[in-house]
Amino acid sequence: MAYFLGIDGGGSKTTCVVGDEVAELARVTTGPSNINRVGETRARESLHEAIRQACDAAGIDPRQVQRACLGVAGVGNEEIANAVRKLAAEIMPAEIEVVGDMQIALEAAFGGGPGVIVIAGTGSIAYGRDAQGKTARAGGWGFAVSDEGSAHWIGRSAVAAMLRAIDRSAELRGVPEASPLWREVKAAWKLPSLEALVREANSNRDFALLFPAVMAAADAGDELAEQVLMQAGRELAQLVTIITRALFGENGAVTVPLGMVGGVFAHSAQVRKVFLDEAAKLDSRIAVNPQIIDPVAGALQIARARSPT
Repeated sequence: MAYFLGIDGGGSKTTCVVGDEVAELARVTTGPSNINRVGETRARESLHEAIRQACDAAGIDPRQVQRACLGVAGVGNEEIANAVRKLAAEIMPAEIEVVGDMQIALEAAFGGGPGVIVIAGTGSIAYGRDAQGKTARAGGWGFAVSDEGSAHWIGRSAVAAMLRAIDRSAELRGVPEASPLWREVKAAWKLPSLEALVREANSNRDFALLFPAVMAAADAGDELAEQVLMQAGRELAQLVTIITRALFGENGAVTVPLGMVGGVFAHSAQVRKVFLDEAAKLDSRIAVNPQIIDPVAGALQIARARSPT
């Protein structure tokens, strides 16, 4: 019997599945494996742990895996892809293909067919394919300059909006204890003061960790948090229109399938609603899959279907 392995590796977590020719046998989730965000040492730990745990749960040895597909965020160049491939090969002598996380998401959503997916997790990107196989991407240039609508972008934007509000309001000057957003951010980052927030925000903190705090503040009626989540939905919708115009032109007769991927869509109904409303407004050809796409299923499909190229 042949065994196959698929990985969806991101900036917050790594999901690994093991399957045979027809069924998924085991699935586990470990830590982050985006080398650009966490470095090679942390990525190795997460990948090795994921492969070992998934194979153990499936009742096989990693050396029994015939082919594997690793869809990992941040593998935009061959150097990073080769580094990820070598890390996995240290414990799994299979045929290993390393692709971007958007490629496994597209496979999971549409198989070999046309469509557009938007990933909104720790980072963000849009990716699509037309009926002739031509592909296009938008966004996903990294958290420092891009990744609009992602968990990182949401956390950073919320902090920036809160500090701007403090500047504009004499009543909020100092520690804004009345603000739900401040209370949630303070708890999430374990901050003793507003001054500590400023220091932390300017010391390369992981803003994606603030995504749950922003959602909680919005649920409590915080206007700034609500505005940030709504803007995230609009930013993600803009990525869709870039792809639809690049791949499907202005042909009104063409239906464009659209899939959503990632924790921002999965956990924030507000982002999801604004995104879908805005995307439909910008391009009426869009046909939405309301289910959140499971990218690791696409990695397993690719591993089953072909050897590395």
